[in-house]
Amino acid sequence: MALNNPYGASPVLQEPAVGAGAQVLLLALLGPAIGMGPAGWLTGLAFAVGSWAVLSLAVHRSRLRSFGPANRVTLGRATLVGGVTALVADSFASPPPVTLLVGLTAVALLLDGVDGKVARRTGTSSALGARFDMEVDAFLILVLSVYVAVSVSVGPWVLLIGGMRYAFVAASYVCRWLNAPLPPSTARKTVAALQGVLLLVAGADVLPRPVTTGVVAVALGSLVWSFGRDVVWLWRRSRTVTTEVGPQRERVLEPVAG
Repeated sequence: MALNNPYGASPVLQEPAVGAGAQVLLLALLGPAIGMGPAGWLTGLAFAVGSWAVLSLAVHRSRLRSFGPANRVTLGRATLVGGVTALVADSFASPPPVTLLVGLTAVALLLDGVDGKVARRTGTSSALGARFDMEVDAFLILVLSVYVAVSVSVGPWVLLIGGMRYAFVAASYVCRWLNAPLPPSTARKTVAALQGVLLLVAGADVLPRPVTTGVVAVALGSLVWSFGRDVVWLWRRSRTVTTEVGPQRERVLEPVAG
């Protein structure tokens, strides 16, 4: 008698498990090759389990009928980001394999523009796909900022780059007006894409220290400008909406008051 197990039978819900398996396989290849220590292994495995759990829940809630080719590209990027995360964690205990770390990061960044194009060409764009892509990007920037701050020894201020998006999300729980949708912006997309490239250049540690510091400062400055512009736009929008809605509520209440 077959058991009724919709999670096990759904091909869509199997995709995150495949991604987690690919992550473990990548760790199995990297670990012996570089002599990865416990920190790298544990961090890499935690990333695999965490990404599987979060993505499985998101897929279940979205009720996607098909995972889609674009999400598979993003899942491949997430696997590479997991490898980078393990290498960065391992770098605290031993000198990091810079060439390998840069290589994995570069491929992940190059694939960043692929998943969106695939989604548009195949007609498989979705809110889940856009969010998945954004979260993978944000986590990679966070990991790179930690690496540049600590292993390249630029300074703890670099962590502002990786933490800014998460600080914005945390602030949106308090200031609800930050949750309003933003208009499309080429400048915002350009600044976001530059963060990974500039942090990768800094992480390669091939430039003189003052130049490396300048590169990271440019990344932080452009990010502060981008976030600041969006916050100002959202605040002005919230003031406009409040001004327009307030009198309407008063007019609705007038007959009742009379």
